[in-house]
Amino acid sequence: MFGRKKQTPPPADAASHDAQQPRVAPRSPSEAIKPMAAPPPPPRTRRRRGGMLSVFSGLLTLFIAVAIAAIVGFGTLEREVTAKGPLQSDKVVVIPKNTGTNEIADILKQEGVINQPLLFEIYALFNRQRGQLKAGEFLFKAGISIEDTIDTLVQGKAILHSVTIPEGLTSQQIVTRLYDNDILSGDVLETPREGTLLPDTYKFERGTTRQQIINSMQAAHRQALTQIWQRRSSDLPVKTPQELVILASIVEKETGRADERPRVAGVFINRLMKRMKLQSDPTIVYGLVGGKGTLGRGIMKSEIDTATPYNTYVVEGLPPGPIANPGRAALEAVANPSRTKDLYFVADGSGGHAFAESYDQHQRNVTRWRQLEKARAVEPDVDRVDPDADMRGSITPPGAGAPDGKRSKAFDASEGTDKDPLKNKTFDLNSAKTVPTLTQP
Repeated sequence: MFGRKKQTPPPADAASHDAQQPRVAPRSPSEAIKPMAAPPPPPRTRRRRGGMLSVFSGLLTLFIAVAIAAIVGFGTLEREVTAKGPLQSDKVVVIPKNTGTNEIADILKQEGVINQPLLFEIYALFNRQRGQLKAGEFLFKAGISIEDTIDTLVQGKAILHSVTIPEGLTSQQIVTRLYDNDILSGDVLETPREGTLLPDTYKFERGTTRQQIINSMQAAHRQALTQIWQRRSSDLPVKTPQELVILASIVEKETGRADERPRVAGVFINRLMKRMKLQSDPTIVYGLVGGKGTLGRGIMKSEIDTATPYNTYVVEGLPPGPIANPGRAALEAVANPSRTKDLYFVADGSGGHAFAESYDQHQRNVTRWRQLEKARAVEPDVDRVDPDADMRGSITPPGAGAPDGKRSKAFDASEGTDKDPLKNKTFDLNSAKTVPTLTQP
């Protein structure tokens, strides 16, 4: 009918479905409100760590432990190597060549410089200085630490010795002096040519050979001669560097005073310009004894006329070679001599000379010198001609003869005296040699 909803019968299959479902008995009111118990959580399973992760973790832990140990160890090492050492006073120790680090440590332990050779080796290796420790002769200060000891050896702060070669020695005398030095080692291969060594003070370490000193002297001579020759006066009568060395060697032997060298050089330059014989006593000596350098006595009158290639009383101009090894100041003096008119000089008795332009003035100088020597009652110096009343002077002017046919004589004012560098082995070459400013006459 109108207003009522038509009831639709359930499908047949639905009815059969309901018939198949079991019927559940109705729950009591208490059972209806009772909550159901939650099931227990499933057990947690431990997952095994991977093999690589485990290794990495172990290595990281080991690295951290080693780093901490290294920091602590480094701090301890640093304190030990910078601590004061056992050496009670300054000491010189020689480290031979080709000595290993462990051997060096043993030497230093035996000498009392260090007391922990193993620590010395470790610190040298730690600082990558193994193999860089140098040989030589070293001065270690009292209480020096291991660190400073290694620093001394690494930087090669070896003791420097010195050998002084005075000006005016022959090459043979220089070689003899080097053999007298027991700190040098080895032999000289051959005696150098005369005039090829530069006298000076040379520094060297223990173990340096004598030949090395000779090589240094030759190199210094070449360098000095090249420099001096380049700035020589343009009007010199010497035409080659070798001629400059020859004349410088004569100047060196004629005077022991540095301030006189340019003026003595000027006398010989003036005489060469006038084609006068040089008449230098040291050339007589060299012609007689050669590289030995000195007679050890005065020159005999008979030796003045003895014909040798070096005797400038006989030969014209320069001798064939140097008669000694001149110093830098003598080379400078010949390259830039005094501009005077002097032609003569004679010893004044004080280690210097009196110069003269004329023969008469020179004769007066000779008379004064003779009177001075007579008043002193001094025996004539070795390697020197002693003028007497019959002689006309140390250098004869052109065309002038001597009474009774005798030749005049020159004088070496320094050789054989206490100013002679041949006799004075403590001669000091460290002070600067200067050539005084000269003026034109």
